[in-house]
Amino acid sequence: MNEKSCSFHSEKEFRDGQVESMCAGYWPPYDKDNSALLAFREIPISELKNHGILRVLTAEADGWEPGVVNTEVLRAQEEWEAVDDIQPETGSQASSDQPGQLISFTEALQHFQTVDLSSFKKRIQPTIRRTGLAALRHCLFGPPKLHQGLREERDLVLTIAQCGLDSHDPVHGRVLQTIYKKLTGSKFDCALHGDHWEDLGFQGANPATDLRGAGFLALLHLLYLVMDSKTLLMAQEIFRLSRHHIQQFPFCLMSINITRIAIQALREECLSRECNRQQKVIPVVNSFYAATFLRLAHVWRTQQKTISDSGFVLKDLEVLAKKSPRRLLKTLEIYLARVSKGQASLLGAQKCYGPQAPHSKDLTFTGVCDLLPHSSEGTWLI
Repeated sequence: MNEKSCSFHSEKEFRDGQVESMCAGYWPPYDKDNSALLAFREIPISELKNHGILRVLTAEADGWEPGVVNTEVLRAQEEWEAVDDIQPETGSQASSDQPGQLISFTEALQHFQTVDLSSFKKRIQPTIRRTGLAALRHCLFGPPKLHQGLREERDLVLTIAQCGLDSHDPVHGRVLQTIYKKLTGSKFDCALHGDHWEDLGFQGANPATDLRGAGFLALLHLLYLVMDSKTLLMAQEIFRLSRHHIQQFPFCLMSINITRIAIQALREECLSRECNRQQKVIPVVNSFYAATFLRLAHVWRTQQKTISDSGFVLKDLEVLAKKSPRRLLKTLEIYLARVSKGQASLLGAQKCYGPQAPHSKDLTFTGVCDLLPHSSEGTWLI
């Protein structure tokens, strides 16, 4: 064996011995022969990849190759190769379009105010068309017409109600993520499709399929409910009620139906007087939605309603809400004032958690559009 061959085998044995020692979890004692190894240990980990020693250990010098390559080695190599891809923090905040960022109602609304909605606006019918005696009666005894300067804002609300959920739009995704996090207390993002949406009261794994008749306005209303500090506690309490082991109901489906009631009240000009008084439309519609949801929760809890009562409760609620919107808004105002002082609770000391409530797909839920006129039948699936 020549000198070059001996030198190669000695170097190979030295490398194998050092690798085995490190994999075994200990380091050889200090001596002159391993002083280079100690120097290797003192190098910062962020600099290892660019250091000559590591290159020597990982290079295929003189035809040397590792004897065994398994999945753990490959995984470790992939993790090591990713070291250069980790960038230090620059101090700047993450982009507001990243999924992990919560979105406020104002930011979501501004998104719809800036995008082109002309194709959706063509579909809206701002007011109910009345003819004959109905038109005369409405003219003589009905609510006042909405001021001209507020009609563009009203049309925006109705246009958003024509928009569907677009899973490719980052703003739409952030709205869903924010609703989920606020209601569940989760700190992490979730998939935009999945069974976890049934836990919130959607009927299936895709929330988009439940927005019929209310469009994206239904999600904006939920966002308003959970992102406004005055209504968040109310939203959480209603959500708890929806998971009661006897009185459970699909929270999000119920909310969507209340958004439908708000849309109809706006189109029938039931909210015009209050909008004219406040010189605003969107805040009035939001408050009306919240007040109607509060009324439903109160009736549901105090009258011991169950899912089989849903359609009739919503129908009665729609009549009351259109007839006395100011009364509902005043009730909400009083309730929120008492909650802010810790003097009111929607659920009180009632226990809302018994056995796990079933998924919403297992519940037969009747919405406001499902009851036939003068029907005394049971329920139909929404």
